[in-house]
Amino acid sequence: MPSLEQTCERGGGRELSAPRLRSDTPERAGLDPGELEHLAQEVHDLTTGERPWAAGTVVVAGRGPVIAVEAAAGWAVRYASYDPEADAGVELPRKARVPMTVATPFDLASLTKLFTAVATMQQIERGTLGIDARVGAYLPDFRAAAEHGVTVRELLTHTSGLRPELPLYDCADDAERLELLRSEPPIGVPGTYTYSDVNLLLLQHVLERITGRGLDTLVHDGITRPLGMTATGFGPCPGAAATEYQRRPWAKADRGMLRGVVHDENAWALGGVAGHAGLFSTGRDLAVFCRALLAGGSYGPARILGPDFVELMLTPPGLGFAIDQPWFMGELAGRGAAGHTGFTGTSLVLDRSTDTFLVLLSNAVHPRRRPPDSRPRAAGATRLARAVRPTSLSGG
Repeated sequence: MPSLEQTCERGGGRELSAPRLRSDTPERAGLDPGELEHLAQEVHDLTTGERPWAAGTVVVAGRGPVIAVEAAAGWAVRYASYDPEADAGVELPRKARVPMTVATPFDLASLTKLFTAVATMQQIERGTLGIDARVGAYLPDFRAAAEHGVTVRELLTHTSGLRPELPLYDCADDAERLELLRSEPPIGVPGTYTYSDVNLLLLQHVLERITGRGLDTLVHDGITRPLGMTATGFGPCPGAAATEYQRRPWAKADRGMLRGVVHDENAWALGGVAGHAGLFSTGRDLAVFCRALLAGGSYGPARILGPDFVELMLTPPGLGFAIDQPWFMGELAGRGAAGHTGFTGTSLVLDRSTDTFLVLLSNAVHPRRRPPDSRPRAAGATRLARAVRPTSLSGG
């Protein structure tokens, strides 16, 4: 099997045996071709104009085992740097740019959280972890979480009361970073939703403590390898789409133009493997991930999770997954759709009621971060929702 670095450099992947995903017509997927043409065109248009939403995009969408749309637009690498005085990217000569392709890997940012959530559910299924157990039972040295009775479920549902993030990137060394995590108490009311990267960092420590293995190994051995997701893994990933020209004051570190290394400053400070960020992947690989969950945890001969545990994870309020969020799911929301977004410009949505999925990847922070705008994500999901034909699947 090729290494992740080799896979990232060429962006390849492989499929498993039936019922594996296959590319086919929208009609074979039970989807309206006109709506999907609009979807592909609108995603392409996100990369055009003087100030595009993203330098480049990849969209993969389908129903059942059929990929009905798979398209790329724009540039994986367009800018050399960013000029704050002109408030514009410094463009590379056209011959030096790197075109986006459907096989381009992306920094997934917070989509990493979904893989941490699945790895957590795997341990719950095996009985090595209790969903309502206190974190202190597994991490007694994490004094603040233990003292406040933070539970595994609260970490998965972002109801622990922990703050959104910690400045791990400003710590002098790993010992200082670990001490910050161990001593950080909840500041919010337990049971109240507050989205927090810290929740997933604590889950990472729980998983690594009870298994004796790193999160990267758990994700590889338990999720990506059995599903055949050979283009998915923690970096470095030299062939990935570029992200940000990272400089203070708009960023939290001075790192220059980033490509193939994790964008998130805390994940970078932690060596690139973190519960909340760090994974790289392609549109096709994420479609496999979506398909496995839509099929109750199985894909081809592989089973990564039992149907009951997939149901538990995707039932409101969701364990690791956001459920029915119109701000990025558009008209797919309202029927139990599940998914997540990532700061770099990534998102995925899967809808069990129609057996559909949408993966939208972009390097929207290239050349620098902007205020978040998820309207294009919601618009794409709405296109897919309107494409669903009220007939049984002919492709399955």
